[in-house]
Amino acid sequence: MHAIDFKEIQEKLSDGFRPWQRSFQFWVRATDIYTGYKVFQLRMNFVKDVKKQEEMWETQHELAAHKIYSMCSDLGGFFLKIAQILGKPDLAPAAWVRKLVTLCDQAPATSFDVVRLVLEKELGKSIEDVFETFDDKPLGSASIAQVHRARVKGDKRDVVVKVQHPGVEKLMMVDIRNLQIFALYMQKTDIKFDLFSMTKEIEKQIGYEFDFKREANAMEKIRRFLYKNNRKSPVLVPRVVAKFGDQRNNHNMHRKVLVMDYISGIPILSLGDEMAKRGINPHGKMAEAAKFNILNSLSQAYGQMILKSGFFHADPHPGNILICKGSEVALLDYGQVKELPDHLRLGYANLVIAIADNNASLALQSFRELGIATVAKCKNEQQELLQLAKTMFDTQMPPGTTVLQPFSEDSSIKKISVEAFPEELFSVLRTVVLLRGLSVGIGVNYSCAQQWKPIAEAALRASGRLSTGRTQKRRWSSLRRLNPGAAES
Repeated sequence: MHAIDFKEIQEKLSDGFRPWQRSFQFWVRATDIYTGYKVFQLRMNFVKDVKKQEEMWETQHELAAHKIYSMCSDLGGFFLKIAQILGKPDLAPAAWVRKLVTLCDQAPATSFDVVRLVLEKELGKSIEDVFETFDDKPLGSASIAQVHRARVKGDKRDVVVKVQHPGVEKLMMVDIRNLQIFALYMQKTDIKFDLFSMTKEIEKQIGYEFDFKREANAMEKIRRFLYKNNRKSPVLVPRVVAKFGDQRNNHNMHRKVLVMDYISGIPILSLGDEMAKRGINPHGKMAEAAKFNILNSLSQAYGQMILKSGFFHADPHPGNILICKGSEVALLDYGQVKELPDHLRLGYANLVIAIADNNASLALQSFRELGIATVAKCKNEQQELLQLAKTMFDTQMPPGTTVLQPFSEDSSIKKISVEAFPEELFSVLRTVVLLRGLSVGIGVNYSCAQQWKPIAEAALRASGRLSTGRTQKRRWSSLRRLNPGAAES
């Protein structure tokens, strides 16, 4: 007769109870934050002084920021990704950004004993059999995995070993289901935007992030594309290390472990501190040139990936960007990639041109082609829709603005209700929003639509949808707008 293992029973009960416990914690905290804002809005109806209103809003945002930080920090996992989305200087209140930006790279690390178990189960060998050296302290830890510096036996180069946290996949899916219910409620009551489709796309993308074989293939595909289509790739992409351990296996791809080249650099958020250390004035010409080059490199890479290839890295948050020697940019973490079908890629190319040219009728046509269904609540529908397109799909901020406040009463999203939004486009939207956050964060205001316009035209021309004559006509009309006297010269 076997003895009853009470510890095993306790662990199984605990594992079964955790999803319910997380759901309860999320709903209690989310409801508290939401009702806090609703009650505050009622109070604001009785305050007429504008300066007093601003002070009260700042206090309310500070209070909410502490609560959001506490929820994301305590629950971890998926909520660290939520912190990445919310903690952006162009989108969220300043109080939220100050608090949440510190969370982006603070996921708790898995102990080295557990890392060893995951590694050895995946590789089928001990760490010592595969690696010459292996740092037990991780270089960094994120919501899904953590990375360690190591050196493969028989190779003098350093590598990075990415190891998945055990048990997080199931809990993340519970978190996403809760967020989907919350999104459905919000779009019915407060925000007239198809938030549910966005959460469905998040669910799909995060599901992919747990498959490191898929990530390795995606990294190699993007690396080949960028290195083949440029004399020099605008960004550095790590090379997958496929040969290690058992040398007879040329494709050592694993679902929970990924080995790649180590790239030396500093996180983009530390750029200002690094300049100060070197005695460089962060607002001087040299610093401004370096910042522009960094953004230009990132933007060129993304323009080519989205519009020319349709297969792109969909997670350019600051933790995935390193600045290397000579202001070179390295793009890391290919867990979130997206492949746009041709009709969406070309439809988006049209929208990029519409934004770059300030063409309201083309923007409306592009929205319809992309399947973005809108309902106007104002007279000047086309102009408001163009403004909405810029808010969603361009990085440039209006003059004198550092926070977009997309859900304020006078914003385009309040005047144009977005009833349907294709799930596949959410990754493009998120990528542009993250690029805009980066540009605001390092103090360079630029338009990705202006920069991507030639790439968009080339994509449409290659598909036969844009003739050379139309391109020249567009360029001529742009020249006339910039220089009215050009027609007579």
